[in-house]
Amino acid sequence: MVFRHFTACVISILVLTTPASTLADDKFRVCADPLNPPYSTKNGTGFENEIATLLAKKSGQQLEYTWFPQRIGFIRNTLTAELPKDSDRRYKCDVIMGVPAGYERTLTTIPYYHSTYVLLIAQNRGWDDIKSAEQLAELDDARRKELRIAMFDRGPGTAWLKQNDLIDLGIPYQTMSGDSENNTAMRIDHDIRSGKIDMVILWGPMAGYVLRNAPQGSYITIPMHSGPGMKFDFSIAMGVRHADQARKAQLDRLITDNRKKIEAILTRYRVPLLPIPKQRPRMEDDDD
Repeated sequence: MVFRHFTACVISILVLTTPASTLADDKFRVCADPLNPPYSTKNGTGFENEIATLLAKKSGQQLEYTWFPQRIGFIRNTLTAELPKDSDRRYKCDVIMGVPAGYERTLTTIPYYHSTYVLLIAQNRGWDDIKSAEQLAELDDARRKELRIAMFDRGPGTAWLKQNDLIDLGIPYQTMSGDSENNTAMRIDHDIRSGKIDMVILWGPMAGYVLRNAPQGSYITIPMHSGPGMKFDFSIAMGVRHADQARKAQLDRLITDNRKKIEAILTRYRVPLLPIPKQRPRMEDDDD
């Protein structure tokens, strides 16, 4: 998520003086996964669906989706996929609703939320005494052997398990399973309910999905805290094509003007929210 700078002043003037919809056309075109709860679904039940609907309405544009599974090749098949030359536009879609702030493969907006990984523990399975991640790491050998904790193929949760000599006890899961009927959050929700696993270190929005589907009090939730060499909290922004400065400016304004409504949507989806850190100013020598 990097930027070009020479049109910055012009774009700022356009944003202040021109209706948002004239920066592009009458469509707010989103690239999204059709089966990726709690983020997006084809029937519009994800929080990214709701935020896209909000921003499209505020910009005076009609919401339109390009659907593609979020896996390797997602950006190539959506955001940067060019249409035939006789088409009325050049690309399939224009906005990815959720990418890490600073993501190299897109230009990114200002962040619209900041969340953290959570240690999620099912209650009434012998682990109700665990009140911190440090306490889990200090279990004696006998209790360690009883652990049924999910372990992903990559990510900070896996790094934490390795750091605390728990990785050999993890039950493996893939970050991108390729399952056409269940995404990662759906699979974890099913397996923790069924008792295949008792706990998991899960990215905040996905932990929110599990919590939202369960009766209140079903889980102990312990936020993971970043430290030297171990980062658990991240800012999430929207992604556009690198050259699309006008659209970034449009989205920055929409995010700023609708922060409280966006936060209300995320809160309904039980996303653990942290204050959004100030972003490092963009310098000329940062350009790619």
